[in-house]
Amino acid sequence: MKPTDKHIFDDPNKVKRLLKVFYVGCAMLLLLDFVLHRHTEHPWEWLPGFYPLYGFVGCVVLVLVAKWMRLAVMRDEDYYETSDKQNEGKEHHVGD
Repeated sequence: MKPTDKHIFDDPNKVKRLLKVFYVGCAMLLLLDFVLHRHTEHPWEWLPGFYPLYGFVGCVVLVLVAKWMRLAVMRDEDYYETSDKQNEGKEHHVGD
């Protein structure tokens, strides 16, 4: 891709048009939720808009768990650099 080539999302008008199509599609799916018969197993599945709400809550929980996990597994910015400096001059042989 050449530096002068424009991507489809570089034009704000195209992005706005795409978002409008997305919003209309979401609204149509929500309206169909009131019309179509669903075969449910749990009583709360009959609530209108249950699945979008369930998906939204699931995504929020996923982000919160990821933030918590980040605190648990986060390392310093120079984590690998400091270990390289400490081992400088030492030769590593296979089988040591």
